[in-house]
Amino acid sequence: MKKLTLALLLIVSCATAWAADFDKGLTAARAGDFVTALAEWKPLAEQGDAAAQLNLGFLYGSGQGVIEDDKEAAKWFRLAAEQGDAVAQYNLAQMYRKGEGVIEDDKEAVKWYRLAAEQSHAKAQYKLGVSYDNGDGVIQDDVYAHIWWNMAAANGYEIARSLKDILVERMTPQDISKAQDLARECVKKNYKDC
Repeated sequence: MKKLTLALLLIVSCATAWAADFDKGLTAARAGDFVTALAEWKPLAEQGDAAAQLNLGFLYGSGQGVIEDDKEAAKWFRLAAEQGDAVAQYNLAQMYRKGEGVIEDDKEAVKWYRLAAEQSHAKAQYKLGVSYDNGDGVIQDDVYAHIWWNMAAANGYEIARSLKDILVERMTPQDISKAQDLARECVKKNYKDC
């Protein structure tokens, strides 16, 4: 029992120290001290902390506290994205869409947008709608553009509402009805397999 208690105490102590280091980095970043933020977050990121990995992605992508390096930003975003972080997934998708730090790949961008969109990330839902509207990385499909813009608008992303309204003008009543039905089904399934 003593061994178990000691192990739990060590785990709690490590988790507390880990949180303190992350918070110290966050405080430094908010104060504009990105060098300290980097020093606090990098060890955590290397140990697998998704929040620290996400923040390193932002630091490397913007050149704050480090020399701007899109490849390094993509590396850290990917590590956080693979752990299910929706913001990292969205940012990695953006990098693939623009070819920043990675080879431009619209299909790969759609993959990461979709993963973030399935977590109710409104901007990813909007970008997924854009992908379907333009046929970037997917087959052009007004119904699916409508679905994703409808969901992004429902999640507060207003530009999606405007684009959906424009899109409706070129859709048939049957396609609009189909898109609305599929959007309702998608919401019922928590955005999975839409």
